[in-house]
Amino acid sequence: MGGSDSEGEKSVQKEKEKKKLLALAPIAKPLAGKKLCKRTLKLVRRAAEHKCLKRGVKEVVKSIRRGNKGLCVIAGNISPIDVITHVPILCEEAEIPYVYVPSKEDLANAGSTKRPTCCVLVLTKPTKGELGQEEQEKLKGDYDQIASDVSELAASMF
Repeated sequence: MGGSDSEGEKSVQKEKEKKKLLALAPIAKPLAGKKLCKRTLKLVRRAAEHKCLKRGVKEVVKSIRRGNKGLCVIAGNISPIDVITHVPILCEEAEIPYVYVPSKEDLANAGSTKRPTCCVLVLTKPTKGELGQEEQEKLKGDYDQIASDVSELAASMF
């Protein structure tokens, strides 16, 4: 009995994945694959714990214009898409790596908010205060790894 139940759950999971991919906007490129998406959301979660995260279009745009560097993570299932179409252009001008993830809900959960989030900017250091040396190095290491993966993904597109 247990086997059929878990298979049923898997099919439900697959249906959810399909719905997420159908809701994707046509401009959602470079889109993170399953593995990169998981690692990116993990980085967002860790950044949220250490207060190194800017949430929402308004905050992200303000940070980029002020010259803050980081990794921009954008949700691919935003409707209307016009809300975020200017963010990738700003990122490219400021030489900030950016990547799309399939779901705004997953992005919000990773960023520890209940409200679905269009985009977040993962900063390398917190806006206020300081992090411990160990935590700072761990966050920076994860950030560098994902930023290089994102850059490779973007380079393979063009």
